[in-house]
Amino acid sequence: MRLEQWHHFKAAAKRRNRGGPIPLALIVDCPWIPGYAGISHWDYFFDPEAWLEANLRVQRDFPEVIWFPSWWSEMGMGAEPSALGTRMRVYPNHIPDVEHLPFPMDELDKLTLPDPKTDGYMPLCLYRFAKLKDRIRQAGFIIPVVAARGPLTIASFFRGVTELMTDIVDHPERTLKLFELTTQLAIGWLKAQIEVIGDEVEGILVLDDITGFIGRKHYEQFAHPFLQRICDAFPPDWVKVFHNDASVAACLDLLPETGFDALNWGVQPDMTAACARVNGRLCLMGNVPPLDLGVRGTPEQVYTAALNVLHQAGDHPLILSWGGATTIGTPPENIRALAQAVREFNGQRHRS
Repeated sequence: MRLEQWHHFKAAAKRRNRGGPIPLALIVDCPWIPGYAGISHWDYFFDPEAWLEANLRVQRDFPEVIWFPSWWSEMGMGAEPSALGTRMRVYPNHIPDVEHLPFPMDELDKLTLPDPKTDGYMPLCLYRFAKLKDRIRQAGFIIPVVAARGPLTIASFFRGVTELMTDIVDHPERTLKLFELTTQLAIGWLKAQIEVIGDEVEGILVLDDITGFIGRKHYEQFAHPFLQRICDAFPPDWVKVFHNDASVAACLDLLPETGFDALNWGVQPDMTAACARVNGRLCLMGNVPPLDLGVRGTPEQVYTAALNVLHQAGDHPLILSWGGATTIGTPPENIRALAQAVREFNGQRHRS
């Protein structure tokens, strides 16, 4: 994103622009960018020039959109779990698969904390930043945000989702040890990216859909303290964004206490209900349906849905977005429909 876009996003996320223009920010990464740019996933992941040009094209083709986190150096869902011994299958024209491998959990204490500079695919992602950060700046863009999977999601790739859910119930002490490890990994991965990029970083994005797989009691024990640890590891004035488009039913009113400034969630609850539960303590980043409308809908339907979300939010802190990430197959016309809705809404708000 550009510097002025970051200032706009930051003001909204920190709830400092009450009554001001609403930003449009969309989470975008490897499921959507290679297809839009017309390149293979192999090129996107392994050719730094292809990655740079694809991201430049997206940013230049949609100047009204704040792409978030902007210049995301990733390997699908696999950068962090690949360092724990999961198997990654990287396909020429498909997002990677991450497969957990059997691990004797009674030997968890022997599992050492990975080093982001040497382990798994994390060094490849750091290499992209190191090689291209100067050219990104020369093109007029900044890299203000770094991203990491959250502790439960990393653990789910290492352990398997079903196995992890069973562990939480049957082996809570062991599971807490695993989450301690994955929390340290997430923090270390964020800090390693910051070290390479430099002082312009002042925000983090943490993505953890598995948080939405557990009830409130388990959230309070197995998720909330670790999410809070991640937020506390970075300066309080930084922008901290949490993504979970699985379900926030059990934890929505508790998330502001973690230290996150903004939440990108799915389509349930709707905007009106989410505003009521958060009550201004968290900027909401959402929640136009990304699949039913973003991929399958017409631009007219997307435009109407976006206006509905904007009006439903009222004066509640808001960043308009999909209810999740930009999904495979999202037509560019539907993204421009979002931009049109925000432009017209902000224009009317300014005139009134």
